[in-house]
Amino acid sequence: MNTTIEKIKKLKGEIKVPGDKSIAHRAVILNAIANGRAVIENFPMGQDCLSTVEALNSMGAKIRMNSATESITIEGVGLNGLSEPATEIDAENSGTTARLLMGLLVGQSFPSTITGDIHLCRRPMDRVIIPLSLMGAKIHSSERRGYLPIQIEPSTLNGIDYTLPIASAQVKSAILLAALYASSPTVVRENTKSRNHTEIMLNTMGATIDTRDDRIYIAPRPTLYAQDMFIPGDISSAAFIITAGLLVPHSSIVIKDVGLNSTRSGILDIYKGMGGDIQIENKEGTAGELMGDIKVTSSILRSTTIEGNIIPRLIDELPIIALAATQAVGTTIIKDAQELSVKESNRILSTVNTLSQLGADIEATPDGMIIQGPTPLHGAIVDSKGDHRIAMMAAIAGLIANGQTTIKNSQWIDISFPGFFDTLKEISVMS
Repeated sequence: MNTTIEKIKKLKGEIKVPGDKSIAHRAVILNAIANGRAVIENFPMGQDCLSTVEALNSMGAKIRMNSATESITIEGVGLNGLSEPATEIDAENSGTTARLLMGLLVGQSFPSTITGDIHLCRRPMDRVIIPLSLMGAKIHSSERRGYLPIQIEPSTLNGIDYTLPIASAQVKSAILLAALYASSPTVVRENTKSRNHTEIMLNTMGATIDTRDDRIYIAPRPTLYAQDMFIPGDISSAAFIITAGLLVPHSSIVIKDVGLNSTRSGILDIYKGMGGDIQIENKEGTAGELMGDIKVTSSILRSTTIEGNIIPRLIDELPIIALAATQAVGTTIIKDAQELSVKESNRILSTVNTLSQLGADIEATPDGMIIQGPTPLHGAIVDSKGDHRIAMMAAIAGLIANGQTTIKNSQWIDISFPGFFDTLKEISVMS
């Protein structure tokens, strides 16, 4: 599918964005192996999260979808209640599904196979395989070592004391899920803190887990209790609307009920530091998470340097931040972001190539990019090449570019933000 975007006059109004994918994946997995019944509201109906739902249903979990109310109901089967799936588990394009399920499946009493689409099968899995193997897991790659598809055999797991070599919530979560089935406690250490949704959810559902400084301790074999929850809006999805609100002149928008977890809100800190007019209103808690309304007013931005410990707090938002940097005064430098190269695409190159086609003054570096601004953008034909965030970045660029911007393969946006273009249209003022 191709979608064409034209320059607009301003953005105005209130919207909501889909529920947070990271929280949703974990809510499905943990409630499926909990005792009791849970209703999850504001569940994101994008394909990534549906892949996790379908995987758990294939193993005997009882998950009912209600698209009309954007909610799901989960009847937990308990820690040892899952059963062998009839076929291999297809994570499709979802790296979170594949990596978290690896942690869950190594603790089961049945064999399983995880695969994915052509894009996911190119993404490295060794970062999860290595620590799980240290716990005693039996994991095999049938084709290329360290990549999907992989086979998992039943095994006896032991707890480990493991320091993450990179900041990765997916790797950390896979270890914590496996630790539930181990014979002894597990300690995970982080030199740089990554998103902590798994720890929060395990704590609220009854696990014995202790987090302090750079150390996470978790005891094995807990009884988890199902928990109803409202999933906050995904700040990674809101990031595109926030950026549009800053860049399109004369704009004033409010994004309701967005997750404000401090391990995810780095983009707000960066934009405020660049001079962005962003206000947070109506803060409240939900199942251990913080959410609130984000009010954005168009702003003149200045350049910045993005590096170090803040990178894990905004890794998924770096492509759209790069677009903002093309309109900021001065030279913006993004570094320490090597992780971008192993996302749905090599997002360093994808971001640089796409923005260059639109007229940006931007160059790639081994661990990030250098962007000069402000630079007028012009419309062009660009290709998402299967990466939903690159497609959305190009769409936001089209709102400020002269002429028409056409995004080829824009259907990939539905992976994370179904209704994205309708949401834009709802707050766009054309003349």
